[in-house]
Amino acid sequence: MAIAEAGSLLALKRRARKINRILADKYPYAHAELDFRNPFELVVATVLSAQTTDVLVNQVTKILFARYPDARALAEADPAELESILQPTGFFRAKARNVLALSTRLVDEYDGEVPGRLEDLVTLPGVGRKTANVVLGNAFGVPGITVDTHFGRLARRFGWTASDDPVKIEFDVAELFEPRDWTMLSHRVVFHGRRICHAKKPACGACPVASLCPSYGDGETDPDKAAKLLKYELAPGNEALLEKLLAETHRAAEIRMESQRRPG
Repeated sequence: MAIAEAGSLLALKRRARKINRILADKYPYAHAELDFRNPFELVVATVLSAQTTDVLVNQVTKILFARYPDARALAEADPAELESILQPTGFFRAKARNVLALSTRLVDEYDGEVPGRLEDLVTLPGVGRKTANVVLGNAFGVPGITVDTHFGRLARRFGWTASDDPVKIEFDVAELFEPRDWTMLSHRVVFHGRRICHAKKPACGACPVASLCPSYGDGETDPDKAAKLLKYELAPGNEALLEKLLAETHRAAEIRMESQRRPG
């Protein structure tokens, strides 16, 4: 039994790592889609990203950080003014309370700086393991798996986990990959979930990992019909944007921001 289980785990690891390699080829420009210049901006943006889109958060944080550039400034913000800025993100009263409390804690306990340890980050108001891993992986270079709704959905579809619990998913997936791959794996899987492997109707017929996916057939398998379901730079009509991203992967975040500023 133990030998059979070990063989099954080895096969799962091989398939999972092959999926990661294919996604790396598909999305060489994968990156954190929240705009930030330092750990403070990233932790606040990630807290604000709950129940809304990264595009909207990026629009709001541009205004927010121009007004309150660091933890000390944000800790002293007028709650009503802060709520007004955050209103487009939804649940703005709770988010305003969280970022005020978060900033105050950073000032009082960490001299205004974001700590670089998971055990410290998860004690901050509004910060759970997902947010902590986002900050560690993208602001501090500490490997972490970020389990958002997209990552959890794809991890189950790929057969990497059977759980709905984000912490269990994180540990299940961590068993399949080397820590050095965790952060970029998170970006690639989320990119794939937003562009091809959608929640309601995945574009199976346009999926580069279809032959490795145990859930193939849950979505549209006809290649032409599936192609019409693709989003963002993969969507029909966005060929120029995709070509630019592939040619200048080092500028992916900047190119994405430029594309989102264009009308329509």
